Amino acid sequence: MLKPGSPAPALVLNDQHGKPFDLAAAWSTQHVVLFFYPKAHTNVCTQEACAFRDAYADLQARNAVVIGISRDGSASQQRFASRWNLPFTLLADVDGKARKAYEVDSFFGLVPGRITYVIGQGGIIRHAHSDLFASHEHVQQALNALDDQRTV
Repeated sequence: MLKPGSPAPALVLNDQHGKPFDLAAAWSTQHVVLFFYPKAHTNVCTQEACAFRDAYADLQARNAVVIGISRDGSASQQRFASRWNLPFTLLADVDGKARKAYEVDSFFGLVPGRITYVIGQGGIIRHAHSDLFASHEHVQQALNALDDQRTV
């Protein structure tokens, strides 16, 4: 896991519509809540994505954009977003280059990790939270980190 204070890797990945999405462009004007999840359409990942959906207005009010990344392809990400009415961007990391760049380890080498980063304007990681099983904590951790940014 990358540590706070580290520069966030600037990558371009395809979004759920198959279009290139530039992460650096996202953090040039606002904070980015970037959450890595193991697999779309699974119970815990769906709970996590829906928690970010339900807190979306609160995150936007803190000048943050939400972006989810998994190894699923764009078509699977599109179905996931559509089924659960996810209002944010989902990125396809099919080859795992984003997971590698962001140091998202696997759980016992079997299950891709679950990490949420809060990236400040300018691309510096301000907060990192990793917990494979307590997906509900990721949203609250992101909100707390964004609130902390307001006082810095």
